[in-house]
Amino acid sequence: MRRLSNLKLFVVCLLFCATFLLSCSSSKDGLSVLLPLEPVVGPQPVLSIQQNELILGNQRMDVYLPFLSDAKVSLVVNQTSFIDDTHLVDTLLELGVQIEKIFALEHGYRGQAANGEVVDDSIDPITGLEIVSLYGKHKKPTAADLDGIDYVVFDIQDVGVRFYTYISSMHYIMEACGEEGVGFIILDRPNPNGHYFDGPVLEGDYMSFVGKHEIPVVHGLTVGELAWMINDMEWTTNRCELFIVPCLNYDHNTLFQIPIKPSPNLPNMASIYLYPSLCFFEGTVVSVGRGTDSPFQRFGHPYLSVKQDSFVPAPNIGSKYPKLEGQLCFGQSFDDFSSFDLQNHKLDLSYMLDVYESFPEQDSFFLANNFFDLLAGNETLRNQIKDHCSIEEIEASWKKDLAKYAAIRKRFLIYPDFTTTN
Repeated sequence: MRRLSNLKLFVVCLLFCATFLLSCSSSKDGLSVLLPLEPVVGPQPVLSIQQNELILGNQRMDVYLPFLSDAKVSLVVNQTSFIDDTHLVDTLLELGVQIEKIFALEHGYRGQAANGEVVDDSIDPITGLEIVSLYGKHKKPTAADLDGIDYVVFDIQDVGVRFYTYISSMHYIMEACGEEGVGFIILDRPNPNGHYFDGPVLEGDYMSFVGKHEIPVVHGLTVGELAWMINDMEWTTNRCELFIVPCLNYDHNTLFQIPIKPSPNLPNMASIYLYPSLCFFEGTVVSVGRGTDSPFQRFGHPYLSVKQDSFVPAPNIGSKYPKLEGQLCFGQSFDDFSSFDLQNHKLDLSYMLDVYESFPEQDSFFLANNFFDLLAGNETLRNQIKDHCSIEEIEASWKKDLAKYAAIRKRFLIYPDFTTTN
């Protein structure tokens, strides 16, 4: 009841100020998506805004604080959840918001856990808040986790790639919120790979934690836009009451520079731009540089003939047990990233095809656990590579599904779309 009262009050304020556009998706359950798309006029924003300055959803406190002022709140946050120099948790605590607990995703609340490392429940030593891990066997909040919670607030920096697990965690949290009648608020953020979409669309039989949705590898949506799609397409078993606080002065032509690395193995923008193309090597015997100082900016294997780069993977904060640990690997690096064409707007399979064609033991190239198929979202891509198909043939096989996706995606865009053709 408290949440509904806040919502009614907030809608009255919106009508009084006449500065918001309220857009509701149709739903047999009456669930809605709140999209305050216009800049706020009236109460002054917490931060000073210069003309055309990019404003993240979490900076628009005048939009979402009315929801939280008399509510019990859980936060989905990590090391990226900053408003300028202050973490969102500290900001909201200072403002008197009643934070009940923090939900931690892969890599943990502080973003220091290695890939695949178990993240345990704990108590934050700085704030004393309870931290509930949603990684490992406990991916979805339970009824007990959400007991007494009015809103779950999501403020996580995504990178716009289907197999990046933060959006899979978002799916499970949305589903749990729908089951328990808890509101889900997204403080939206730009997508650093939001200027294009590309790659094979996931087939339903290949859904996993590295692919929960029938979208391409690079989906070209912010987390807010994707959440709206998930909710409206009924991809969860229970739709949630979804509220999105959009960014201001953002569109899908924006090449957003992430100020804080979103995970240990994506340390810079080069790795983030290369990630969609190089991550396919994770389903093969080839290393993508985990256990080095340049993960997802190189690839290599002891058997590769190309020797433009060499490295020896060793355990580090990003990978406790890196592939090919202690072995001298030869391959290619992307240290000179100035030549990378960001305007190409394509997934680049040339590295994968070239390495496979030159690999001396092709029968053992793909891992036996079929992880490659989960990354691709089908078995077709692996078979195309084994059949020596050209890039043109492979990309042509995506066109029909990408055209269908493009029409669906357009329905859920909050921001102006990119102007290049796809």
